[in-house]
Amino acid sequence: MIDALQDFATSLPSFLQWFGVMLVAAIPFVDSYFGAVIGVLIGLPTALAIGVAVIGNVISMLIFVMTAHGVRGKVVAGKAVAAGTGGGTGTGEEPVESPRREKIRRAFDKYGVAGVSLVGPAILPSQFTSAAMVSFGANRNAVIFWQVISIALWGVVFGVLATLGVSLSR
Repeated sequence: MIDALQDFATSLPSFLQWFGVMLVAAIPFVDSYFGAVIGVLIGLPTALAIGVAVIGNVISMLIFVMTAHGVRGKVVAGKAVAAGTGGGTGTGEEPVESPRREKIRRAFDKYGVAGVSLVGPAILPSQFTSAAMVSFGANRNAVIFWQVISIALWGVVFGVLATLGVSLSR
């Protein structure tokens, strides 16, 4: 998959390759870390590769967070209306969560927004972890703040490692 994404970015005219890296980094599971690597491997300057990968990942994450925030707001408002009118199921049971979502919730309960944001990309894409945290009720702005820091850190680490690896192999 990385080869195909790298081929996509290199297939663009040289003056648009940075934009290709930004698009690639917006894809969940690619994120800023593989986006930065792809940018370095296609020959972009390291700072540019990291910067556009981070921007692409942040834009994508913001879309996921804002969507999750909007959905959560509607669900909470719907529950408030149902509770006020005597509606609802009356069962008192919580919906069953998927194993991945349970894992994120346990990490969220234990480490909070900052911990999940910084370590989360090792488990799931930033887009999914950020949307999950907002759906759990985390403050949207705190999630965005810590996700931007995390995305930048992961992009810098992988971009620098790719630069060092490329330099050592020549």
